[in-house]
Amino acid sequence: MHNFLIALLIALAPFPIAAQTPEEKGLAIIQEADKRDLGWVDSKAELKMILKNRQGQESERSIRIDTLEVDGDGDKSLSIFDAPRDIKGTAFLSYTHSVVPDEQWLYLPALKRVKRIASANKSGPFVGSEFAYEDLASQEVDKYTYKWLRDEPLDGRDCFVIEAYPVYENSGYTRQVVWLDKEIYRAIRIDYYDRKNAELKTLVASDWNQYLDKYWRPGLMEMVNHQTGKSTNLVWSNYQFKTGLTERDFDRNTLKRAR
Repeated sequence: MHNFLIALLIALAPFPIAAQTPEEKGLAIIQEADKRDLGWVDSKAELKMILKNRQGQESERSIRIDTLEVDGDGDKSLSIFDAPRDIKGTAFLSYTHSVVPDEQWLYLPALKRVKRIASANKSGPFVGSEFAYEDLASQEVDKYTYKWLRDEPLDGRDCFVIEAYPVYENSGYTRQVVWLDKEIYRAIRIDYYDRKNAELKTLVASDWNQYLDKYWRPGLMEMVNHQTGKSTNLVWSNYQFKTGLTERDFDRNTLKRAR
């Protein structure tokens, strides 16, 4: 009976309970989080992007985002700007990959041309926001190495605190410190450190809701740049899943005809 109980505890553990190094534990936690978010197939959502400068002045953009889950690789996403008028029709297409460099394109209607985002520019700001192009790619497990730092509560939630180090070229960050909620296995805070290892930005995700009885998504993402005093909020709404999107909806030709 004693041996049976030990075997049962091991079988039910969310990740191996054997002695682990901080690096092994960090990787195991991230792998578990990734596993819990598989199978949503595709999604649609709307968001308001609210940009605030150092003086507190705000500007707002309306965006629709379609996303496709890709087996064995990173996700594909298409973002279409509906407002304001001066950027209406701008579209951003992203193919995230696990190991090889991501592919990203931006369609600028005023120029009527598609601009490819070079790998060396992924750390640049996305259309003037505090989100970099690399922040918008799906966070694939193999794009980082990990180290568990500690467990601690944050805003009433029990969290794993994990350090993530980008292994892909041209990242704007030396590392990220992630607070991962132990209940929903989603990142509720990320601190970003620049290439000089100085604190650059903090992302806080809140207003979480569960969809299809499994998948957790935030209603609000707040990115604050500590070095410039600027911030960008993403307010998400109207999440839909398994809507029938296919690879054809994410072809590069869709950029010019995105409406």
